[in-house]
Amino acid sequence: MTTENAQVALGFFQTRYGIDQNILNDLLAVAMSRGGDFAELYSEYRQTSLLNYEDQAVRQSSGGITQGMGVRVVQGDSVGYAYSEDFSIESLKHAATTAAQIANSSQGKVNPVDATILSGANLYPIEKPTIDARALEKLEIIRRVDKAARAHDPSISKVSVIFADELKRVLIATSDGRLAADVQPLFTIRASVIAEKDGKRERGFKSASARRGLEYFDQIISPEEVGVLAAKQAVTNLSAIEAPAGVMPVVLGAGESGVLLHEAVGHGLEGDFNYKKLSNYSDRVGEKVASELCSVVDDGTVPHTRGTLNIDDEGNPTHYNVLIENGLLRGYMQDRISSTQMSVAPTGNGRRESFRKYPMTRMTNTYMLNGETPFDDLIKAVPRGLYCVEYGGGQVDINSGDFVFIVTEAYMIEDGQITAPVKGVNLIGNGPDVLSKVTMVANDFQLAGNGGMCGKNGQSVPVSLGMPSVLVSSITVGGTAA
Repeated sequence: MTTENAQVALGFFQTRYGIDQNILNDLLAVAMSRGGDFAELYSEYRQTSLLNYEDQAVRQSSGGITQGMGVRVVQGDSVGYAYSEDFSIESLKHAATTAAQIANSSQGKVNPVDATILSGANLYPIEKPTIDARALEKLEIIRRVDKAARAHDPSISKVSVIFADELKRVLIATSDGRLAADVQPLFTIRASVIAEKDGKRERGFKSASARRGLEYFDQIISPEEVGVLAAKQAVTNLSAIEAPAGVMPVVLGAGESGVLLHEAVGHGLEGDFNYKKLSNYSDRVGEKVASELCSVVDDGTVPHTRGTLNIDDEGNPTHYNVLIENGLLRGYMQDRISSTQMSVAPTGNGRRESFRKYPMTRMTNTYMLNGETPFDDLIKAVPRGLYCVEYGGGQVDINSGDFVFIVTEAYMIEDGQITAPVKGVNLIGNGPDVLSKVTMVANDFQLAGNGGMCGKNGQSVPVSLGMPSVLVSSITVGGTAA
C-alpha cells in the first residue's frame, strides 16, 4: 500500500460519502452478526472514458461513473455476497445484512478497523492520469496513430482506433482490522487496420496499455509506432501463404506468446482450482512439471504495467511469486479463501471485476524468465517449422491445459531461416506438455504491453504477460495448406 495513494482514496470516500472508520466498523458488525470467518467491505468509485475513431472521424465519445460497495461474508469456502450502488447508510446496512445470511453460527468476531494505513512502494506514480487529460489531447494521439498507419502502405484501406481509460479509487476494510485503499489509473489504445490488394483483404492489430499518463507516448511507444505495427501486420498477411498442417517444431516469439503461458498454464496454478483438486497441477508442489529451462512467475509489482497493483482487491500487497522454478512446481497463486484452505499466506492475487463481484484467485503479470541463448540460434536449430509472433485468441480447458490458439502473425522456418509469412495458423496442444518440450530459451525477454483482459467465471480483469522466445520441439499445427 502506498501512503499517498491510500490517503487520497481514504479521504475521497470520507469527503464524498462520509465513509469513515466508525461507519466501516458498524457495517462489519452487521455483516458478522450471524457469525462467519471474516467479512470484507469493498468500496469502489470508477471514472471511465472512451473515444472511438473510424474512417478519420470520431464515431463515439462516451464516459461514465460507476460506484458502490460490495459486502462479502465468508464461512469456510462458502460466500455470502451483496452490493449496493447507493452509499447511504441504510442501503449499505441492507447489503451487509443480506451477505450475512450465509453464516449461521453465533456472532462473529469483529476487530476495530485500523486507522493506520501501511506504507509501501507506489508502483504507478504519475503526475496526471489520462482520465484528467483533455479529449483533444487524446484525439491528437489517435490521429497520429491513424496517419502513420495510412502512410505505411497504399494497400491500407481502413483504420480504426480506440482510446479507453479509467481511474479507480478503492477502499477495503475487513473484520480482522485491515484497512487498505488505492487509486489505480489505466489506459488502453487499440489500432485495427485493414489492407486490401489484388482482391485480398487482411487485418492487422496493435494495442498498448499501462498504468501511466500520456507521457507514455513520449517515453515507451509513440502513436506512430502503434499505427505502423498494426499496418505492417495487415500488409504482411497480404502476401502470406497457407500454413502447413501437422506436428512440427515451433518457435514461440518473445512477448505476446505469453498468452499461451497465461491461458494454458497460469490458470492451472491458481489456488482455487488447486485446493478443490481441479487442476492437473494439484498436489504436485516440488514435482517436475516443465522443462528445466522454464521458470515462471506471477509478479504484481512490475512498475506501471497493466496487471500491476499496489494492493489486490482483498487489501493485500501484491508480490513476486515464483510458480515454476527450473521446471519444478514451487507454489500457487492465492487469494484469501484458497490460502486459508491450503494453510499458506495470501500472495496478493485476490481480484474482482468490480464491486458487484466477489474476488477470486487471479493472475497479475504472468511471465517466463529470460534464457541465455541468442534468438538466432533457436531459428537455426529448426530445419522446418513455424515462428509465431502474434495471437488472436483461442479456447482453453483451464483444468487440463488443452488449448487451441489462433495465430495472426507467423512465418515459416526453413533450413534455419525465417522465410514466408503464413496465415490460417492454429496451435493445438496442452500447456504442461508444451512446457515439457521446451528445448531452448532465448535471451530476448519481452513483457507484452498490450491491452489484455483475463476472463474467469464471468469476470474480466486487466492483466499482462510475457516471455522470451522459446523453441518447442513439437506442437500440432492446424494449417490450411493442401
